[in-house]
Amino acid sequence: MSTTRKRVYGYLAEFGSASALYKAAEKVRDAGYRKWDCHTPYPVHGLDAAMGMKRSILPWFVFFGGMLGTFTGFFLASATQTEIWGWLPGMNNAIESYPTVVQAKPANIFTVPAFFPIMFELTILFSGFTTLFGLLALMKLPRLNHPLFASRQFHRATDDAFFIALEARDPKFSPEGTRQFLEEIGGKSIELVEEED
Repeated sequence: MSTTRKRVYGYLAEFGSASALYKAAEKVRDAGYRKWDCHTPYPVHGLDAAMGMKRSILPWFVFFGGMLGTFTGFFLASATQTEIWGWLPGMNNAIESYPTVVQAKPANIFTVPAFFPIMFELTILFSGFTTLFGLLALMKLPRLNHPLFASRQFHRATDDAFFIALEARDPKFSPEGTRQFLEEIGGKSIELVEEED
C-alpha cells in the first residue's frame, strides 16, 4: 500500500462570464495577490491589464539574440573572405583567411552587400532560437503535468467556463481568508486543488 503526500496548490474559482472574470481579476489585482492566473476558453480583450501584468522582457532577449546573429554573420563572412583581420595584434596566425578575390579586387575590402545574406539569415536564426528558448525559460517549461489538471472542473476552461486560480505560494494566501475573498468577488464552485508532494 503506497501513500502519497499531497500539498495544497491553491483555490480554483469559476465565474459566470468573461465580464465577471474581468471585474474579478481587477479585484484580485487590487487586493495585492501576485501568484494567480485566469483561464478562459477564448482570449478576453484587456484581461492582461486587468490582471496588472507587466510587459514581457522577451522582446529584449530577442533583440540582443538577433544582434548577436548579425555580428556573428559579419564576423564569419569577413574573417573567411577578407584579409582585414591580419592587422589586429596576434591575429596574423590566429585566423587562416581564405579571401575571395573577384575581378582582381583587393582582398582586404569589406563587401557588406556580399555579406548581407549570411548576416540576415543568422539574425533570423538567432532571433528564432532566442524566442523559443527564452519563452520556455520564462514560462518555466517544459512541465509535464500541472496540478490544475487534477481538478474536477478545470477541463471546462477550454469549453465554456472562466476560472481564476489563486496559488497557495502567494504571501497573501490563507485557507479561510482566500476562499472567503473569492466568494465575495463572485466566485462559484470554489475548489481546493492539491498536488502530490
